[in-house]
Amino acid sequence: MSRLPVIVGFGGYNAAGRSSAHHGFRRTVIESMSATDRQETLASLAILMKLVTFSAGQYHDHDGQPLDLAALEQRFGAQILASTLVRRIEKNHLDVDAAPWQKNLTVTGPAGKPLSFITLRKQLPEPLPSDWTVEALNDNDVQVTLYDGCDIKVDSYRNLPVKSAGQLPTGFEPGELYASRFHPRGLQMTIVAATDALRSIGLPWQTIVDQVAPDEIAVYASSAMSQLDENSFGGLMQSRLKGGRVTAKQLALGLNSMPADFINAYVLGSVGSTSSITGACASFLYNLQKATDMISAGKARVVIVGNSEAPITQECLDGYGAMGALATEDGLRQIQSQEPGAQEQVDFRRASRPFGQNCGFTLAESSQFLVLMDDELALQLGADIHGAVPDVFINADGFKKSISAPGPGNYLCMAKAVASAMQLVGEDGVRLRSFVHAHGSSTPANRVTESELLDRVAASFGIADWPVAAVKSYVGHSLASASADQLISALGSFKYQLIPGIKTIDAVADDVHRQHLRISQVDVPRTEQPLEVCFINSKGFGGNNASGVVLAPQVVERMLRKRYGAERFAAYEAQREQTRAAAQAYEQQALQGQLEIIYNFGHDLIDDQGIAINGEQIQVPGFNQPLVFDKTSRFADMLD
Repeated sequence: MSRLPVIVGFGGYNAAGRSSAHHGFRRTVIESMSATDRQETLASLAILMKLVTFSAGQYHDHDGQPLDLAALEQRFGAQILASTLVRRIEKNHLDVDAAPWQKNLTVTGPAGKPLSFITLRKQLPEPLPSDWTVEALNDNDVQVTLYDGCDIKVDSYRNLPVKSAGQLPTGFEPGELYASRFHPRGLQMTIVAATDALRSIGLPWQTIVDQVAPDEIAVYASSAMSQLDENSFGGLMQSRLKGGRVTAKQLALGLNSMPADFINAYVLGSVGSTSSITGACASFLYNLQKATDMISAGKARVVIVGNSEAPITQECLDGYGAMGALATEDGLRQIQSQEPGAQEQVDFRRASRPFGQNCGFTLAESSQFLVLMDDELALQLGADIHGAVPDVFINADGFKKSISAPGPGNYLCMAKAVASAMQLVGEDGVRLRSFVHAHGSSTPANRVTESELLDRVAASFGIADWPVAAVKSYVGHSLASASADQLISALGSFKYQLIPGIKTIDAVADDVHRQHLRISQVDVPRTEQPLEVCFINSKGFGGNNASGVVLAPQVVERMLRKRYGAERFAAYEAQREQTRAAAQAYEQQALQGQLEIIYNFGHDLIDDQGIAINGEQIQVPGFNQPLVFDKTSRFADMLD
């Protein structure tokens, strides 16, 4: 009997803000939220952005004036909305109007005469070029004469063609929330996002640890682009060219496995299974497949799975821009000029345009994590269940002409996902109560190929009017974290029975296939046929295709009632109320700015000498349950 991987916690941060309690989802559909939900989400963002403080049971502006939620919205609402989601790149990342670079310059003396200059002796290159002569002026200074001239590099600045990105809310700096000395931005985001996911569970982490063996906890997380800022690979690669030195931390902290390593070492203190799988832009689903397989097979009972990506760097913009993959200022201006009431000023908030007239995708930063448990442990602990992930399918493209072009593998994984869901919820469950969170990268190629894929799959399974959402229209493309952004948005749709519209497009492009699809530009509430299944679709450079099946909590509850019986499920529901109350307590603290970041640097180190080993088990200090050796003979038929 397979164990069902259920989602008991989720959290993180992206351009929409904090993910726990569905705040990130609410920001994307804020026009469709109730006044209370809207104002609470604005307050959550105001705290992150340091626009307000909270004390004595009240929000205050920086002048100390008290603000209730309505006043906070009136005072800061427009500013908050303008400073979240996709927008013009802000200078805390880089100045896109004056990005630094080095210009090659050839210098020679006047009319072919030698060129002389004075410099410090210690600044002379080693060895000296053959056409240089050096004359000492004093103990420190020398005069250099060049007979053939030389090439030098001079600091310069240039205007970047790409000017938009999905950035964390303006003013929110994750590294300020804990002792983040020398941590790359992607790892700062990992620490605060993993904390958010763990706090959202509503159960103390130690309570969970005490119920499972040390090797029944797992962490699967990665970053597709590794860490690329000055504290990691960026600084490592640039240091000698800038005349600096490599630090002891830059290489190690740059590795793409560091999100998982940081969670194990500084958040959980886990000794369980760990892995960092990358599949380009489908990396989250690759890690999620590993998580669901381990839980279903009984090899893990609790898994933290997610990704962290911080790619808003000049190098990433240059690299993806050179491929013609990113939406440029000129490209957006050309699209805008063809729209009714066009303005000369480019609207960077609408840079990401899935399934509409578009010119490339929009890079984004995001860190998102899920906490999964097997269904039995969730019932035992009274965990709140936000959904389940029974299957994730992955397929390659076969032979390829272009490594970045889409291919046939997505047909395989998406069709398998739909077939799998029909086995769980029935044909009507899929045909009437499912929707798709498309990859929706906002490139001209994707809008054609992915829409054709989805349209053909829908036709093959008798789906007449398949709703399609595309969260990248709000938060941009966060590469490894992109499908995590999609899944967490899907949980919001289950909670509020609302499918986000693609509001950054004026119309669906003429070349989009949609005979069996419904692509809306407004939020679509589900008053009838409540949503039960979401298909998360993802494509990545190199032929990395993945599609996941996510079940709504009401579907999971039906399944659990059938597996465990009405009496046990009723007892679980009673126990779950305490968990929900604890999760709500964290939510109230977070709304007040008390995020309680978990960062255990150098705490509770395990003494190797304290590990007790015998022929039956290992007892690890700090863990309540022993690690019992599995003595099941898997190959009994092959042994004497």
